[in-house]
Amino acid sequence: MKMWAGRFQKEIDREVNDFNSSISFDKRLYRQDITGSLAHAAMLSEQGIITKDEAAEISRGLLEIMAEIEADDSILSADAEDIHMNVEALLTQKIGDTGKKLHTARSRNDQVALDMRMYAREETKNIRAEVLKLLSALVKLAGEHTSTVMPGYTHLQRAQPITFSHHLMAYAQMFMRDVTRLNDAYARMDEMPLGSGALAASTFPINRESVAKKLGFSDITKNSLDGVSDRDYLLELTSAISIIMMHLSRFSEEVILWCSSEFSFIELDDAYSTGSSIMPQKKNPDIAELVRGKTGRVYGSLIALLTMMKGLPLAYNKDMQEDKESFFDAADTVKMCLSIFTPMLETMRVKADNMRKAASGGFTNATDCADYLAKKGLPFRDAYKVVGGLVHVCIERGCGLSDLTVDELKTYCPLFSDDVYDAISLDTCVGERKAMGGPAPESVKRQIEIMSGFLKAQSDIL
Repeated sequence: MKMWAGRFQKEIDREVNDFNSSISFDKRLYRQDITGSLAHAAMLSEQGIITKDEAAEISRGLLEIMAEIEADDSILSADAEDIHMNVEALLTQKIGDTGKKLHTARSRNDQVALDMRMYAREETKNIRAEVLKLLSALVKLAGEHTSTVMPGYTHLQRAQPITFSHHLMAYAQMFMRDVTRLNDAYARMDEMPLGSGALAASTFPINRESVAKKLGFSDITKNSLDGVSDRDYLLELTSAISIIMMHLSRFSEEVILWCSSEFSFIELDDAYSTGSSIMPQKKNPDIAELVRGKTGRVYGSLIALLTMMKGLPLAYNKDMQEDKESFFDAADTVKMCLSIFTPMLETMRVKADNMRKAASGGFTNATDCADYLAKKGLPFRDAYKVVGGLVHVCIERGCGLSDLTVDELKTYCPLFSDDVYDAISLDTCVGERKAMGGPAPESVKRQIEIMSGFLKAQSDIL
């Protein structure tokens, strides 16, 4: 019989029960549910709402149930609908009527709100740890390639020479922001909703602050209606996860390009590649492709959550049961992608010679040639036009700017002299861009130092 069956005169239809049941997916909340119940029982005892002996009996039963579920979760039943009613039913079976007192001064509405906040806090820490591992790997790899010249791109066309280290640190900046977003999301979800009741709190003399302290929350929710109906923290966290996946997807796209024969900038380790069932020569970047593909899946979870919440009146509505599968899948997916993406990068082989060769083509030093003339007094727009004409000549001849003689250069602008060749060499083009954030080795080393400091500081957060 359902725990809420007193109002009803007949059993719920079997198909309706199955449709209504959430135990198939919310069973993963058993640890949070039991931990929250332990804190609730202790508070009830402290407030004199139940006796100390009753609280001790309830706690003993709950801990036994936790161990039993961890050993075999088949003891959970769809007939009990969700994890909360499953635990309560198992507790009552185990210790009798005392188990029925556990639900005093709370509702499943504030109970599930508590469970989800506790679960989201743990997942935030887990995801954050994986992003920090990736950041550390990027910093290490960047430190090894501060002088590895490669072409930078706009519109996927060779634009200006940079270093591989500079490119990697651009992604490091993205993932650093992801960490700060996770930190911010954690701070806003770190409020304890238990005590909100179904929507209007409780007439019992409960101590919400005591429960919050026991569960490690920094504060309590301030409004009981909001406490049971708020899912902003899941929306915010899933949004942060989606942005992480977007960054991983962009990085994956470049890894895929770099692996191709057309680029040949890197080669992935055999352990992080796959082959073809028909073409024996193939070595495919399937891991990066899957990360790119799974990004859409996580976006779908975010859209599902936003759509589910957009028309709900206060307070709790059964629609909100749909928050779990979407969030669970988003969190599981990003953790899986991060955990495999990091070692894929750590084990790849960087083809520095190919990168440098690519940087030497495509007139990536054209801007530096224009800057050379501008530094000699020619207005930049005029210098730009002069170099554009030189590029046209080189394209027709099939050569580079450095292949033109000084005399040929002077026919376009008398400001050219022998020092132009050093000014437009790849090493100068990269090395002179020393401004903070630029690709010069000394600038990138500074970026690495700053990121290393950020990583060190994160050990004291959360």
